[in-house]
Amino acid sequence: MPPRDAPLVLGIETSCDDTACAIVAADGRVLASAVSSQLEAHRPFGGVVPEIASREHLRNWPAVSAEAFERAGVTLDDVGVVAATRGPGLIGALLVGLSVGRALSWARGLPFHAVHHLEGHLYSPFLSAHGLPADEVPPRFVGLVVSGGHTALYRVEDGEVETEGETRDDAMGEAFDKLGKRVGLPYPQGPVVDSLGELAEPQPRMPVPRCGETLDFSFSGLKTRAIQEVEKLERRGVPTDLGGVAGPEPSPGPELLPVLSLLAAFRRAAVRQVLDRLERMHRRGSFEVLAVSGGAAANRELRRALPEWAEEKGVDLRLVPLRYSGDNAAMIAWAALQRERRGRRDDPLAVTAASRIPL
Repeated sequence: MPPRDAPLVLGIETSCDDTACAIVAADGRVLASAVSSQLEAHRPFGGVVPEIASREHLRNWPAVSAEAFERAGVTLDDVGVVAATRGPGLIGALLVGLSVGRALSWARGLPFHAVHHLEGHLYSPFLSAHGLPADEVPPRFVGLVVSGGHTALYRVEDGEVETEGETRDDAMGEAFDKLGKRVGLPYPQGPVVDSLGELAEPQPRMPVPRCGETLDFSFSGLKTRAIQEVEKLERRGVPTDLGGVAGPEPSPGPELLPVLSLLAAFRRAAVRQVLDRLERMHRRGSFEVLAVSGGAAANRELRRALPEWAEEKGVDLRLVPLRYSGDNAAMIAWAALQRERRGRRDDPLAVTAASRIPL
């Protein structure tokens, strides 16, 4: 337990469909991180329904926050800083968490931080998954965020963030979800596409979009190409419906091998695009530290390929711990600590939620 004079940060995250609360110590130790998933509420609709998400946050917050404080062994009286996600995200969902954070901060006279969701992801690779103090955040690093809603490259220096490249259309995780939905997989489809891609050799080979001389990403064309390949299989009478094999230990029959190979090829091309952008960015100006975060950073092929690339280039790779790859409040609290150390605070009576907001 940290000393009582060290500020504990209460983190709140409700940007999409996960209700999350965390207690983080001043040294970055995550004393508790509780997340309530809304998968069952949204699964019948094949994706997140904004109005349902907002109602579920209201319903889940009391239990989630109580669980976090119980795990941490502290009370609200021990909290010294409050942080909540301001955006981007679903506006109704954001308002739930931000309103809770603002009210607590104002009522108790505590410093408040309205944190950008991607700011949380950027710093999350430095958290420890084992209850240890977080690693010191270097003054300069490159951040790669890959998730269901975002795919972007950032250059971070002394807390200032510059965007180097971002997706022009679908994010990486979004493209995985859409392809998975086309072949009958249940929501969330992306992780299932990833696991099924482990079961076959990738074919056919798919192109990697370049986006000209920029470092931008584009996954929409790749998704469309993969769906066209699915349609070709169907015209040949090859089964493509994978809804019956989704599960913790899938065992599809040999008749599904062609569509599994297609998923593997799609995954390979998506990862190759990420590596292409990193390679080109490194050639333009080498960097020493690469921090990779976001829900799609849990992708198995990506987590195999990145260490190989980083070792070859002599780059210090920081891969986000799997438990902090998805949306969570620990990363919001940790990002708030970075802001607190630089003397940056927000007025709880003035900040507002924003569905779209630049980083």
